[in-house]
Amino acid sequence: MIKPEKTINGTKWIETIQINAEERATLEDQYGIDEDIIEYVTDNDESTNYVYDINEDDQLFIFLAPYALDKDALRYITQPFGMLLHKGVLFTFNQSGIPEVNTALYSALDNPEVKSVDAFILETLFTVVVSFIPISRAITKKRNYLDKMLNRKTKNSDLVSLSYLQQTLTFLSSAVQTNLSELARLPKTHFGVGADQDKIDLFEDVQIEGEQVQRMFEIETQVVDRIDHTLNSLANNNLNDTMKFLTIWSLTMAVPTIISGFYGMNVKLPLAGMQYAWMLTLGISVALIVAMLIMLKVWRKM
Repeated sequence: MIKPEKTINGTKWIETIQINAEERATLEDQYGIDEDIIEYVTDNDESTNYVYDINEDDQLFIFLAPYALDKDALRYITQPFGMLLHKGVLFTFNQSGIPEVNTALYSALDNPEVKSVDAFILETLFTVVVSFIPISRAITKKRNYLDKMLNRKTKNSDLVSLSYLQQTLTFLSSAVQTNLSELARLPKTHFGVGADQDKIDLFEDVQIEGEQVQRMFEIETQVVDRIDHTLNSLANNNLNDTMKFLTIWSLTMAVPTIISGFYGMNVKLPLAGMQYAWMLTLGISVALIVAMLIMLKVWRKM
């Protein structure tokens, strides 16, 4: 979808969301955007990048934003969104329809302090970076809940939730890191040449916020990994205890089976003529079981 033109302090803004083949052709024919650029900026597998075409004086920005697969389960991945300055016109590409990107764009548009297209771009990036923070807080809340539940009783559903948290943290941590690397590079590119104090301040604000988000995800990743490690250790310990119990129980049951097996043979055996021979064999079995348990205890196998 290509939305109607808007203006950012004299600069045209063309917003696109999930464009189809016909709309791609419109961008090529009506606005003269190269087909390769459109393919690049709408590729869902692209990573963060900034490209400046010295011949066309075009600037292309690609950044990653959080994309919810299931908000309730906190399942997130990241998807790219693009901004292109082409022939004095700003084009934005949100091919995945990311709500956080739409919110960031219109927040920058409505901000009275945004007085240039460069400020609009930086303000949009700032809001996208900030959009990671609520997710990090939700992860913290979910992690605390799982930590309490797993300490009481481990359920498969809780283990799946923990796995989802690890997957989400992997995607978001990687995205924040690559975004931050590109944000640190931007002031040294053509986009940062001749920046005034307001633009320099915006650069710093975005980088500071990005570093804060990065630290938040690093801490969460470490804590979730430790919970997972502890849980695995507890599961292994419980399994060892169970196997130990079953082994001792098997040994205990083997003793009367052996003795009763001997006295079940159809041959003449010692004590076979006694009236209470079965009680004697039972006593021998109990004595051997007790002796075996004592030996296991002494050898610290119990």
